[in-house]
Amino acid sequence: MSSSRVVRVHARDEVAAKSLSDGIARIRSELDVTAEFPPEVEEAARKAADSPRLPDLDRTEIPFVTIDPASSMDLDQALHIERAGSGYVVHYAIADVAAFVQPGDPVDEAAHARGETLYGADSKIPLHPTSLSEGAASLLPGQERPALLWTIHVDDTGEGTDVHVERARVRSRAKLDYEGVQKSVDDGSADEVLRLLKEVGELRLEREAARGGISLPLPEQEVEVIGDRWSLEFRSMIPAETWNAQISMLTGFAAASLMVYARVGLLRTLPPPQPHDLQRLHRVARALHIDWPAEQLYPDFIRGLDSRKPAEAAMITACARLLRGSGYVAFDGEVPADPIHAALASEYAHVTAPLRRLGDRYAGEICVALCAGTDVPTWVLAKLSEIPDVMKDAGRKAAQYEAMVLDLVEAGILHARVGETFEGVVTDVDEKDDTRGKVTVQDPAVEARVTSSSALPLGTEAEVRLTQADVGSRSVVFELA
Repeated sequence: MSSSRVVRVHARDEVAAKSLSDGIARIRSELDVTAEFPPEVEEAARKAADSPRLPDLDRTEIPFVTIDPASSMDLDQALHIERAGSGYVVHYAIADVAAFVQPGDPVDEAAHARGETLYGADSKIPLHPTSLSEGAASLLPGQERPALLWTIHVDDTGEGTDVHVERARVRSRAKLDYEGVQKSVDDGSADEVLRLLKEVGELRLEREAARGGISLPLPEQEVEVIGDRWSLEFRSMIPAETWNAQISMLTGFAAASLMVYARVGLLRTLPPPQPHDLQRLHRVARALHIDWPAEQLYPDFIRGLDSRKPAEAAMITACARLLRGSGYVAFDGEVPADPIHAALASEYAHVTAPLRRLGDRYAGEICVALCAGTDVPTWVLAKLSEIPDVMKDAGRKAAQYEAMVLDLVEAGILHARVGETFEGVVTDVDEKDDTRGKVTVQDPAVEARVTSSSALPLGTEAEVRLTQADVGSRSVVFELA
């Protein structure tokens, strides 16, 4: 379950494209982040790429495939699924970053400083140099790669029953994309692995609903820039993306069970939503004219939303606010008091994206050691207690980067409409100044600051006038009309 929103931009005008790129450059400068690495880090990465530590176990006979956005090159995961009696065996190969990166080396130090890859408007600031993340460590097709190979047995209800992870050499047979997978499944041309991906993915979704969990199907926001006109549309997740995500989450649940049983590990946690956050989301639903009965539970409401509909896609994006309390907890000796990820209604661990998240490398190393019956590596235990804070700081910066890029895009969308009036709902009021708050507008689906000469009418529909939409300052402001 992720809170990251992907913003893709199609700029058909050089001036507009430059305005966008200049805005992103300013954001990077303000946050002091850069896609470039120091020369010594790049050199260390190049040397590591030339001499990976390949494991003895050869599983290159398994016909793995990767499934990602078509443009992706940092391929963390490759899968293969086969039938086993009335159930299934899922093989999931995860890029083995530790086969290239030594504890304390320049690449490792840079990864600890960054924590995770940052994304925004087709702009990426990688965790590792691309010679590794998009090259030697990536599970590119036709290349023998070191990997952490997860073997998970799944019964006929979609429940995982047994798990083992070990180091192995693997080779992906094909680099597939979501749209191609979906088309092949829909037209009947899909091979057995993709048909089983659908079967297992749908069974896992049923298990999730029965458990009371929810994975948030965050839509991509696509912005088109033509001349000085910016427009925004939502692109919903297609089923193939959801099935693929369920395999990743199956692995995260399996990893958490290993670590909780052994009382050593790194879990992803999330507290239950607070009543005031749920109340705010009810107001957003009202603003978007989406029916949400008071007696309907949040997970059931989310499952009923259709991300192909713009208003409901905006609602799903607004629900990401409930993920902002997520974090990591490390433990060695005692399971933490609050180990649950509330949205998933279970213990959960991030282990499937080590090219993009530092914590996944640590959690993966712990699981490999537990399955092998060996001690957890000293370097893992030495840093384990620090990783939650590293990831917290990285997550905060990632959220800032994402929000600032989104503010830039929304200002671009609205800048030609200053002075116009819009229908919206006041969803938040400042506790210290009830003349200031937040308004959610349905078309275009944005949330922005709103001011008034008197107290704002919280939770009610209101007509608001756009008074500011400045690309340079990334600010959008409405006032009560």
